[in-house]
Amino acid sequence: MAKTIDVTELILRDAHQSLMATRMAMEDMIPACADLDQAGYWSVECWGGATFDACIRFLNEDPWERLRTFRKLMPHTRLQMLLRGQNLLGYRHYEDTVVDRFVEKAAENGMDVFRVFDALNDIRNVRRSIEAVRRAGKHAQGTICYTVSPLHTVEGFIEMAERLLDLGCDSICIKDMAALLKPHAAYELVKGIKDTCGSDVRVHVHVHATTGVTMVSLMKAIEAGADCVDTAISSLSLGPGHNPTESLVEMLEGTGFDTKLDKARLLKIKDYFNTVRPRYKEFLSNIIGVETEIFASQIPGGMLSNMESQLKQQKAADRLKEVLLEVPNVRKDAGYPPLVTPSSQIVGTQAVFNVMMGRYKVLTGEFADLMLGYYGETIARRDRHVIELANKQTGKPIIDCRPADLLKPEWQELRTAALALNGCNGSDEDVLTYAMFPQVATKFFTTRAEGAKNLGKQPDAQPAPVPHPAASAKPAAGSMIYDVKFNGHEHRVTVTPAA
Repeated sequence: MAKTIDVTELILRDAHQSLMATRMAMEDMIPACADLDQAGYWSVECWGGATFDACIRFLNEDPWERLRTFRKLMPHTRLQMLLRGQNLLGYRHYEDTVVDRFVEKAAENGMDVFRVFDALNDIRNVRRSIEAVRRAGKHAQGTICYTVSPLHTVEGFIEMAERLLDLGCDSICIKDMAALLKPHAAYELVKGIKDTCGSDVRVHVHVHATTGVTMVSLMKAIEAGADCVDTAISSLSLGPGHNPTESLVEMLEGTGFDTKLDKARLLKIKDYFNTVRPRYKEFLSNIIGVETEIFASQIPGGMLSNMESQLKQQKAADRLKEVLLEVPNVRKDAGYPPLVTPSSQIVGTQAVFNVMMGRYKVLTGEFADLMLGYYGETIARRDRHVIELANKQTGKPIIDCRPADLLKPEWQELRTAALALNGCNGSDEDVLTYAMFPQVATKFFTTRAEGAKNLGKQPDAQPAPVPHPAASAKPAAGSMIYDVKFNGHEHRVTVTPAA
């Protein structure tokens, strides 16, 4: 009898986040929900990651209402989200009671599976989130951000899996955001976790397709005992996205493994999103083939395309190769963090600044905090000289405690500020929206009543050019303000020249 391999479908979150900058409107997802609900998936990832940000920043859509709608339309399927540990869905650490409140409200609004990760693989930064998920009675999935460096080993990742299970996680996810997980490593890692932690431990494997090798990695992971793998329906797959769901189904035929997915439903889902994709042409990634150079640079595909765009806007496209060479150097200086949100943006932006202005002549505030320990612990020691520059620029001391331990209770302050805003409905959900993105939420609350926007264009229409933030600088009280874009996210960075 064939062993059933569970599948998590990514079409409603990571697929369009990776391929079209998270711009897909809710109304373009709703028609597929009935088929997604009946196709036989273990879960459908539909929330978290950058979707919360994109909803209020670009789509004038309430992300909490999006979650409630998914819950109503897919009653038979586990809904899954990606949660950045102590960062929640924002780009800073939040105080523990805010983390508790966010998880509680996400569960109340319909979330079932919380895939919890930390950009530095610092277990201290996921502990509170996992505890909150367990209190809510939901599935807590502890996540290993897979990366490659002189210090990252299979044995180290297995030890991390043990520590996550000690926190009470219901499953372990190997999250490969840059398509670095090669087939042999996938086999060794999954088998190692199963052998060390127990054959009954659920192991999920998430890979991107950018390097062209990871469909084989999924097969080897399955042979090693993986219980669930992530894929995206083929009409929104490959490139910097993921491997196609239908291809996985066909690959397993005759192997002793079976997804039990309904092929007829998959075909309907594929055909539907084939009609949706052309409408978002202006947002689609330019990476459509294979990028094996990622194995050398460690740069995720979306980060690569956005660096290229930023350099073009600065009339410095010819310096892309310099930036690609600088990213691994910055990553080494920062202690070899995995390149995943927000560490990918932090390291990538600093690499661009190093090339354009001289090495560490200017430090972004975020990079300075990373060097000083305010994002957590890295696997390697951080460069002492750069730490000194960060200390001199910010006046902050280096820390080695859990960063959130330095935060004072902030829920009441956040609530007071949110309730004072025009358009805030007074709910905990609105307060949490404000907490995640205060400036964006302030505007969103005033425009929410106008209804959601659909940025898709009819195929025969001429799409307007996508406005990317200028990467220009202007002085402000001795500092400089840069609007930068990485991995589809726009950030305003204030920096001060280091002496």
